[in-house]
Amino acid sequence: MYRMNRMKAVYFAWVRERIGKSDEEIDPPEYVTTVGELIGWLAARGEEYAYAFEKPSVIRTAIDRKHVRHDAKFAGAREVAFFPPMTGG
Repeated sequence: MYRMNRMKAVYFAWVRERIGKSDEEIDPPEYVTTVGELIGWLAARGEEYAYAFEKPSVIRTAIDRKHVRHDAKFAGAREVAFFPPMTGG
């Protein structure tokens, strides 16, 4: 049975610039269950996504505004945000 994983993906800073949009509704396939897998799936969606996610280890992620690691599961999430590392000052 098909399971809906529809959620909002939000992109910040140079991730947004490389993809060319600030957010979108996505519906990843059932086999994509972790943030790391989601980054891989997004990177395969086209040249701009591949460019934005070319170094997945530097991408920071938040699920429903809570920072998570790439091994975090996102089932039931309403929003997943992707952003580059931030520096303090």
